[in-house]
Amino acid sequence: MNKKELTEKAYAIAREQYASIGIDTDIAIKNMDDITVSLHCWQGDDVGGFEVPDAALSGGGIQATGNYPGKARSIAELKSDLENVLTLLPGKYRLNLHASYGDFQGEFVDRDQIEPKHFQSWIDWCKKLGLGMDFNPTFFSHPKAEAGFTLSSKNEEIRKFWVEHLKRCRKISAEIGRQLGTPCIMNIWIPDGSKDIPVDRNQHRVILKKSLDEALSIEYPKEYMKDALESKLFGIGAESMTVGSQEFYLGYAIRNNKLICLDNGHFHPTEQVGDKISACLLFVDELLLHLTRPIRWDSDHAVTLNEDIQLIISEVIRNNFLSRVNIGLDFFDASINRLGAYVIGSRSVKKAFMFAFLEPTSQLKKLEENGQLFERLALLEELKTKPFGAVWDYYCLKSGVPVSEDYITEIQDYERVVLSKR
Repeated sequence: MNKKELTEKAYAIAREQYASIGIDTDIAIKNMDDITVSLHCWQGDDVGGFEVPDAALSGGGIQATGNYPGKARSIAELKSDLENVLTLLPGKYRLNLHASYGDFQGEFVDRDQIEPKHFQSWIDWCKKLGLGMDFNPTFFSHPKAEAGFTLSSKNEEIRKFWVEHLKRCRKISAEIGRQLGTPCIMNIWIPDGSKDIPVDRNQHRVILKKSLDEALSIEYPKEYMKDALESKLFGIGAESMTVGSQEFYLGYAIRNNKLICLDNGHFHPTEQVGDKISACLLFVDELLLHLTRPIRWDSDHAVTLNEDIQLIISEVIRNNFLSRVNIGLDFFDASINRLGAYVIGSRSVKKAFMFAFLEPTSQLKKLEENGQLFERLALLEELKTKPFGAVWDYYCLKSGVPVSEDYITEIQDYERVVLSKR
């Protein structure tokens, strides 16, 4: 029996097993068509970017660990790598680009001077591949970020520089969305903070609010772009205070009708981002989720199908939040094959969605409402050993991408033929 026949046979058995608890696996597979994940460009080159001269990665908790060979050294190489990755992934995807990855044609263009033309080749590439595109200002790895403060800087010259950068990024994002016909989510994250305990936290936050008010004063059509604000608990060199805290950005997002970005690596290890989703969506229209795998700190390992990721995705599906939630990846693991990290992370997120679609949510809610908590827990536990993998493999087969572990060989072949030459 070949792989295709084995996959189809296993799926037929799985379909019957799930039917016994009221789940139609064919519908679950169809629902996967609604899932779009934004692939972050910075995994491909360890957050280096393509500015001239090359920016040294520094500041704000940004640290790629590892030196696995074969990272992308140019836009052409990064595009090639991403195209290869996309052949190994089922479903729909977007590109998430940082401003430091512009196509500057060997010319030095400072960040307060960037324009849509510097990203046109990326827009054209996305259009050719049928991808949407998201965008991020780059507030790190720059001489004007070395003091540890950007939009919240008390140095007015530095503050104005970064405000202009943000204004230009919003204009670029709107143009991206206009050309591609799908809203560009533009996410604001700054590394601003203090290594040791500050005395004047308040003034930095007053300044940050002022900077955001200035930079976000122009309203762009929501069908072109949407602003998101991303908090962080701490960063390297900003262990004692982060200006853009969760409380600051959530308050700003609610008052100004912006998206709040929840990165599951940006909170205390005992906090669950899945628990925050329903709370936030009572007060904001949409969320942006950045999915990563922190290990004790925001170390940005490639996403795996763990309990934290499953809770996040299950909360989205259980509450019919899919139309109000935007999903993106945010990790940069340089200790393993970078394409492999992309594929593991992307497939893990899609697997979490598949698992959520295969849950008998209405039955579980009924047990919960009836106070049948033993029965609820028992059913949740039994779901863990249902033949979920057989449904996933069949979905990959139908999508025309490698089934099960077959993608490993594909990545090894690309490494031998392409990456090893770099």
